[in-house]
Amino acid sequence: MWKRDEAVRPASGQPTAAPQPAAPVTGAGNPGGFRTDSTNHMEKDIVNIGKSVVIKGELNGSEDLTIEGHVEGTIQLRDHVLTIGPNGKIKAQVFAKSVIVLGEVTGNVTATDKVDIRDNGSVDGDIVSPRVAIAEGAHFRGSVDMQRKATPAAKESQSKSAPTPAPAPAPQAAAAASQPQRVGA
Repeated sequence: MWKRDEAVRPASGQPTAAPQPAAPVTGAGNPGGFRTDSTNHMEKDIVNIGKSVVIKGELNGSEDLTIEGHVEGTIQLRDHVLTIGPNGKIKAQVFAKSVIVLGEVTGNVTATDKVDIRDNGSVDGDIVSPRVAIAEGAHFRGSVDMQRKATPAAKESQSKSAPTPAPAPAPQAAAAASQPQRVGA
């Protein structure tokens, strides 16, 4: 009969260390919640804030972040992705590379890449981003500013050339504009 101890021992007679289980890691990209070895390269810097967590104040980070809880104040992830989960409730000014909204955001959102309001997502505030996507069934109340970043060459040419003043209105046009007009008698 086969015995497990004999099968595990190496031929040299030296005992082997038992394999260690993988350390758990949270992250949306890793549904099993386990850190993968170097051959799979699936590990990514993603942090989750659970739905029972409440943060008041300033939140800064240098990794992607998913919020399922409540945050009040300011959130700054300038070069990373911020995801507001379906349970997330944010009352904050948000600054990130990309913002994905599945929950509720009250406050202005500024993204250098994209703002994506998904189904059942809600934003009450102004959005400043070069790309904005609002899904059917999403809620949005505010204004959108989609000005693209100027390229360095364009910024240089704008700063070198003097702005041209707008031409003054012709005196006759100005006088006519100041006169009250009668409409049908």
